[in-house]
Amino acid sequence: MGGLLMSKKERLRLEVLGWKERSGISLVKAAETMEVSYRQAKRLWKRYKAKKSAGLVHLGRGKRSNRGYDLEVKEQVLRGYRERYSGFGPTLASEKLQEESGICVDHETLRRWLMAEDIWKRQRERRKHRQRRERKPYFGELVQMDGSHHEWFEGRGPKSCLLSMVDDATGVTMAVMAEEETTEAAMRVLKEWIMTYGIPMALYTDRKNVYLVDRARTEEEVMAGKEPLSAFGKVCKKLGIRIIAARSPQAKGRVERKHGVYQDRWVKELRLKEVNDLAGAERLLGEFTGRLNKKFAKNPASEVDHHRPVNPETSLDDIFCWEETRILRNDWTLRYENRILQVTRQSSLPPAKKRITILKRLDGSLRMEYRSQEIQFKELTEVPSEKADQGESEIQKGKWHPGSDHPWRKSFQKMFQPKKADEPAAALSYG
Repeated sequence: MGGLLMSKKERLRLEVLGWKERSGISLVKAAETMEVSYRQAKRLWKRYKAKKSAGLVHLGRGKRSNRGYDLEVKEQVLRGYRERYSGFGPTLASEKLQEESGICVDHETLRRWLMAEDIWKRQRERRKHRQRRERKPYFGELVQMDGSHHEWFEGRGPKSCLLSMVDDATGVTMAVMAEEETTEAAMRVLKEWIMTYGIPMALYTDRKNVYLVDRARTEEEVMAGKEPLSAFGKVCKKLGIRIIAARSPQAKGRVERKHGVYQDRWVKELRLKEVNDLAGAERLLGEFTGRLNKKFAKNPASEVDHHRPVNPETSLDDIFCWEETRILRNDWTLRYENRILQVTRQSSLPPAKKRITILKRLDGSLRMEYRSQEIQFKELTEVPSEKADQGESEIQKGKWHPGSDHPWRKSFQKMFQPKKADEPAAALSYG
């Protein structure tokens, strides 16, 4: 014997109309109890008298919705998901279906289809409770920075790292791809951020030696009253950017969550575009990041922008570089990375035996400074000979050999022979 499925609202109406049938209360009172209009109560009473409880069930139950998708569309979507979008979340899969195939399916509808077919399951993870920190109110007040090592090419290409920056107030992001989380990669993404938005007030990073140096001060730093800084830290000090070290990954949760977005969407984007190397990924990353910002970035609480503009007279190429010091020799040359650099003759020639600062830019070019003034130089292709300043006679002079009658060639016995008895004693002479 089959049962009749009824909702809570339909069961309430069945009880009220049964009460009216037994007690004879007015239809007006029944309408008030069912919270419907008088005209709707008349329709329900008519259906109840004709079919009893079956007349109160919604007439569309068990039928396909007029706004529902055809079975052919559903089968096409599920087939496309299995063949091309396997592992995609419903939201991202619905976006890609519309972009590439022109099929517009709501992500919640697709979610129900995938779960009904047991193709996709919701993945939830219980996490430790933490106090939520409110976003900073100003754009550029705090920018979080971190690298993410991941199989970005899913085994098709080399292992690499995505280094990203995320503004705390808006969620605006910028990223670069590199082989490792290196100083060069950090300088590249920060330089691109500054060229696009300006100089931020502070960076929120972890405690890697790329950003911070964990060592005691050297004697030279103690004498100069300086703190030990990494190459990236020196760049930030020149620009007036404060580096704040996070004590846990959760402290910089904005950039950590953004890594999750990249690990989901960026990996699948590289798969769809059939990109297998860093060069190809770099070409697509800017456009992909722009779409992320358009979709997920928020408006800050305040319209005031805390980014500082770059001084037009400042060269970012001379700021984003590695700094090292060398001692200038008497011939106005110095050695750097196994290269011989010759200081050329100029009006303000630095004195020999002084410390010279070498700046190595991101493009590999060099700049030489003495007391913040640029010095002209050239690279020598041949190492000068150490005997270049000696006379020609000294260079051609051969090795000296003692003569055959030299005392060094005489044996000890011949030099000090014993005296004869009849010979007078003679004093030794050492002429």
